[in-house]
Amino acid sequence: MKTTATALFACATLGASLSLSAAELPTQTYLPLDTAQALANAAMKSCTAEGYSVSVTVVDAAGLTRAQLRADKAGPHTLESSRKKAFTSASMGRPSGDLAALIKKMPELDGLRDMDPNLLMLGGGLPLKAGDEKIGGIGVGGAPGGHLDQACAQAAIDNVLGQ
Repeated sequence: MKTTATALFACATLGASLSLSAAELPTQTYLPLDTAQALANAAMKSCTAEGYSVSVTVVDAAGLTRAQLRADKAGPHTLESSRKKAFTSASMGRPSGDLAALIKKMPELDGLRDMDPNLLMLGGGLPLKAGDEKIGGIGVGGAPGGHLDQACAQAAIDNVLGQ
């Protein structure tokens, strides 16, 4: 009987300490699905206008895919390269191509490549921000050069987010 009473008291105490008002809950800016889809569509439109068959991936701040598109004639490898470029930019908070240049400049940082199997140090990925807060990343793969992939990603950010 004493054990049951102790267990009930512990549950009541724990429940009381877990009750929070909505004002006390943490708030976080996030990447809405409609925005992710608009970014993917805008990047695809930009690359298609230049004659590039690409894939585009938009990820949230955790690096999880929110939207992904593959052009009709884009190579099958472009899906994964666009996802990894988006992941890299979201997790590192920098353009994926900048990281490649940084490793070239400072070879002692080459271990960054092996830090996570989802990282890809090629141009074409850009971080997404709302103000100063990181909300995700966009990656494009399939244009004939990372700088061209990145230009399509930047065009989407300019068009959709106005940054």
